[in-house]
Amino acid sequence: MGLDKAKSLLQVTDGNSFLDLIAKQVEWMKKTYNMPDLKFMLMNSFSTSADTLAALGKYSALGTGDDLEFVQNKAPKVTAKGLKPAEWPADPSHEWCPPGHGDLYPAMLGSGTLDRLLAKGVKYMFVSNSDNLGATLDLKLLTHFAQSGAPFLMEVAARTDADKKGGHLATLKGGGLTLRESAQCPKEDEKAFQDTSKYRYFNTNNLWVHLGKLKELFDQNAGALPLPAAGIANLTVDPRDKASTKVIQLETAMGAAISCFAGAQAIQIPRSRFAPVKKTDDLLALRSDAYRLTEDFRIELIPERNGVPPLVKLDDMYKLPGTDCG
Repeated sequence: MGLDKAKSLLQVTDGNSFLDLIAKQVEWMKKTYNMPDLKFMLMNSFSTSADTLAALGKYSALGTGDDLEFVQNKAPKVTAKGLKPAEWPADPSHEWCPPGHGDLYPAMLGSGTLDRLLAKGVKYMFVSNSDNLGATLDLKLLTHFAQSGAPFLMEVAARTDADKKGGHLATLKGGGLTLRESAQCPKEDEKAFQDTSKYRYFNTNNLWVHLGKLKELFDQNAGALPLPAAGIANLTVDPRDKASTKVIQLETAMGAAISCFAGAQAIQIPRSRFAPVKKTDDLLALRSDAYRLTEDFRIELIPERNGVPPLVKLDDMYKLPGTDCG
């Protein structure tokens, strides 16, 4: 989206940003279910940490410092021609990128966050994207996960035409589940990849992780998880300058960890738990009357939509939030 600040600071509804609504979701849960020890943390990047911590300063009950965030690693952007580290003297910070949300796991280990949580007796972790306001800590899902004994649980939803270009869940020939992303799909298989009748479920990036099992997996793999990396092409070193150097970003996906855990499971969830914003098209849809704000500060489709989100297609001139198109 070409943002110069964290996406979670964008205003969504009723004067609330993504972060405001997330903070209010956590506060609502703590109060409603009498859960004073409920932990909330952000995985920030080097470019979002300062902004998000400042925005959350008014929610003191969430915690501060290492109790509120850990910062993911960063990787150099690579030039599309020459495959060398990109240089951008006008703003050297653009030479670096977060290595995808799959960095969640090594960042937790390297920062000491995983060990600190385990030392405090935290057993289960729920993870979701900050731009998905339908994803809350559902106690029924937590109970199911705990009783299942699974080390990892992925929430999946039925694919529609709006989701066909995104990653989907698949079964490995040797057994077990895997996540297949569009960047890993060869051109000749693209039509089959987008066939929603063949590949029926997509990863919502709402994940449940048994922290003890995660620690064991790190110990078994010398402190690493064997996640597949994908190269994201058609990018520029300065996201807001389309004339700047073409680059490739290498990223991993946190959902790909489903293939690392023996006994990992998936569960189909209603569309109400999935309302992400990846483009300005999505932001416009989320701000429309097709969605409503619930009493527990989630954003969900109104009943009249019958679980089907609106499909919005904007001209490229509207790609960047705040662009003056008048």
